[in-house]
Amino acid sequence: MWPYPQIVAHRGGGTLAPENTLAGLRAGLAHGFHAVEFDVMLSRDGVGMVVHDPEFGRTIAGRGSVAGTDAAALAAMDAGSWFSPQFLGEPVPYFTQFIDYCKAQGIWMNVEIKPADGFEADTGAWVANITRDSYAAEIAAGDPARVPLLSSFSFAALAAARDAAPEVPRGYLLDTIPADWQQQARALGAVAIHTNHKHLTPELARDIKAAGYGLFCYTVNDPARGREILAWGVDGFCTDRIDLIGPGFAHI
Repeated sequence: MWPYPQIVAHRGGGTLAPENTLAGLRAGLAHGFHAVEFDVMLSRDGVGMVVHDPEFGRTIAGRGSVAGTDAAALAAMDAGSWFSPQFLGEPVPYFTQFIDYCKAQGIWMNVEIKPADGFEADTGAWVANITRDSYAAEIAAGDPARVPLLSSFSFAALAAARDAAPEVPRGYLLDTIPADWQQQARALGAVAIHTNHKHLTPELARDIKAAGYGLFCYTVNDPARGREILAWGVDGFCTDRIDLIGPGFAHI
């Protein structure tokens, strides 16, 4: 059973706004999306920031790293002008800012734990603790559709999240599905497998679903491909093309 939304806006606003920003969340919401995927990494002083790349140079100008910069300094940096001049000054958000916005707007969150090298356990535990505390009422109510889903490519980060806040559900991110995927997922207490749609096959999809796991794919930008994998039994996917693939796509 997959209690979560089927179509999720990748990093906020997909191709319509700078990734992992509040502007991205607003863009997704403007296109009807009440489900978002985004990345969280720890700053030097141990605060979760919404950003994908560990090093500066792509979405944050200049040289340096997220793990080597304090949160307040990161929050003052420009994470928007790389995308378009109209987003000049769009800041690097705090994870807590994303939580506040998403709760206020009724947006479900798939939070990818994105640790810098060497900070896997710290990042997993921090994200899980903050998520548990922020969604304590929703967790207590027992409605999984209102509780965020944590995911990560890092086994160590997810294991730390499991240990810190076992009540917050976890999805295991895998680029390609290894032979021992079920053993790993069971060890993590994962509820879902998240994987690259390019490497998925109908047989793998069937096996994952038959084992009782949710199946979520990234990042599907072609409507025909989206229909194909949904027909295989995939429960949901994230997309950059929120202008082409709307939140009601799975029902069309």
